Amino acid sequence: MIIDFHTHIFPEKIAERTISALATSSASKPHTNGTESGLIYAMEGSGVTLSINLPVLTKPSQIDSIISFGNEINSKYSEAVNNILSGSEEGSAPAILSFAGIHPNDEAPEEHLELIKSLGFLGIKIHPDYQGTYFDDEKYIRILAYAKRLGLITVTHAGIDGAFPGEPIKCTPTRVLRALDKLGGYDRLVLAHLGGGKVEDEVYSLLAGENIYFDTAYILTLAERSHLYRIIERHGEDKILFATDSPWSEATRDLSVIRSLGLSKSQEEKILSKNALKLLSK
Repeated sequence: MIIDFHTHIFPEKIAERTISALATSSASKPHTNGTESGLIYAMEGSGVTLSINLPVLTKPSQIDSIISFGNEINSKYSEAVNNILSGSEEGSAPAILSFAGIHPNDEAPEEHLELIKSLGFLGIKIHPDYQGTYFDDEKYIRILAYAKRLGLITVTHAGIDGAFPGEPIKCTPTRVLRALDKLGGYDRLVLAHLGGGKVEDEVYSLLAGENIYFDTAYILTLAERSHLYRIIERHGEDKILFATDSPWSEATRDLSVIRSLGLSKSQEEKILSKNALKLLSK
């Protein structure tokens, strides 16, 4: 089984213009059209069983539409997702599980997190760069503390984002450590891009080994193989989640990188699905 822990899809009516705008701002080439059907088609071609959709709110007012779209996706795939999480995915078609999202300027984050939890969402996504807020800001600490209390997973962008050249990095390893200290730890926190895109040395020296997860979104074909291996080795294969950042990378290519690192079969299985199953089923 293969689980892609970091993907992005958009409603059909906005997908084309959204993907076009994001591609331009980040100078990136999309590998799907950013729709549900586009992701499913890519999954069928690469053998991915389950993809996690991670929405990003660029303003607080988007929360209702994000929750509505996520609910629609989760309702459609609920039976397939339940089978996958229970280990009975044999013969199942590819499925998508959507997280929700929240903005640091939300005036009622606890209320919205309670709603997200009550609707059955397993986690939320935040993006410090697109949301214009440093990861250790008290606005995020308030959100993270309540998400932790509710048992929600939080996935955050970490490191440099290509859409913000020259701007200060909003989620650095140092800021992550400050936040973890304020939170008293958070073992359901996932840092995208193997702990921080383009800050691999800091990730290795400051974050590797902390009781948090790293996903592999977008970084596998960019970072040196030696950097990838040493971070995985130091952090531990139990805390690494396979991810592509689809549509900005694609699974077939990223899987080939994972399989070229010289990891054991057991290590690969943990990274490709077992760690995700464990986290999603807690």
